[in-house]
Amino acid sequence: MNTLSNFVHHHFDKPADELGAIEKRVLAKAHERKIISTDVNAAFSAEASFGQRVADGIARVGGSWSFIIAFLVFLVAWTLINTAILMSEAFDPYPFVFLNLILSMLAAIQAPIIMMSQNRQAERDRFEAAKDYEVNLKAELEVLSLHQKIDVSVLTELTALREDVARLTAALAAKG
Repeated sequence: MNTLSNFVHHHFDKPADELGAIEKRVLAKAHERKIISTDVNAAFSAEASFGQRVADGIARVGGSWSFIIAFLVFLVAWTLINTAILMSEAFDPYPFVFLNLILSMLAAIQAPIIMMSQNRQAERDRFEAAKDYEVNLKAELEVLSLHQKIDVSVLTELTALREDVARLTAALAAKG
């Protein structure tokens, strides 16, 4: 754990006990050299309940052009049947009170379901943002760690070069 504390000290301006849960998890993964990225779609879908999946499906269908066109065809057919075809025995004569009732009930049911799906989409966006933050933080830590390793390597080489130059200078001075 001491090496992890050194890792934290090198990369953050605060002690390890002041880090949040996400930062601690990312630091541990970075220290262990493990991958942190995940398939957000699969992870989020795995947590969905049956009702959430149904709400998403209804919102997906209700907000599609195929639904709009099919519903437009239904409305035109309803109007034609109750005005032109069944002139004397229409089951819903003009002003189409029964159709109005059906449309109102459909809107009353569909609106909250679509709102549930929108809330779920907002939750998914927050989940995705948190995952993006984790991946970005780990990438930053890896870049900082690489910078540190390169700096140490360059300093080691410079020290060796200085020693070589000093040794060569001493050898030249002894010959001269």
